Amino acid sequence: MKLNKYIDHTLLKADATREQIYQLCMQAKEYDFASVCVNSCWVKYCKELLAGTDVEVCTVIGFPLGAMSSTAKAYEVKEALADGADEFDMVINIGALKDGNLDYVTDDICSVVEAARGKTVKVIIETCLLTDEEKRQACNCSVLAKADFVKTSTGFSTGGATVEDVALMKKQVEGTGLKVKAAGGIRTLKDALAMIEAGADRLGCSAGMKIIAEANKND
Repeated sequence: MKLNKYIDHTLLKADATREQIYQLCMQAKEYDFASVCVNSCWVKYCKELLAGTDVEVCTVIGFPLGAMSSTAKAYEVKEALADGADEFDMVINIGALKDGNLDYVTDDICSVVEAARGKTVKVIIETCLLTDEEKRQACNCSVLAKADFVKTSTGFSTGGATVEDVALMKKQVEGTGLKVKAAGGIRTLKDALAMIEAGADRLGCSAGMKIIAEANKND
């Protein structure tokens, strides 16, 4: 198992500086992570820094609340796509899901998938705000919209990824081709391996280097 290729090396804080983004990309190059995950204003800079590597540039859409219009989300995608983004982690409209307006949720995801033009779309459902039934419904909407991943969390709400939620999401999308990304609160090798065992195909974390160092020490 290439643990490094599970990791989206993430820096989404509002006060992230150019120097910190530079360091993020240098670390991603050194450790050969799957991607860096940054806010969209940094996409072009990261793309330049990571040229010639297989580290993808992932950005977030409708982040962190998900309550923007579908048109705004699609526009964000188009701008980031023009700057070179490879992957898009979008937040669903959580209020619409809780209202039971599943058609809206599906169409909202569709607007991002269509704008992404075949690039990877991960759908953040913010599990900490949902019942188990709502989590299943959000997964179903993601399948209908032909997304690529369902993702647990933004890391900016009341909680992050749990093993139980990853397992529930994995079971719900089984056989559909969708993958699962766990994000939020993954800080140790033990956390990472537990998420992978539960079914995570990708991990969003800022502690990737620490996790790989732990793994190397155990080899």
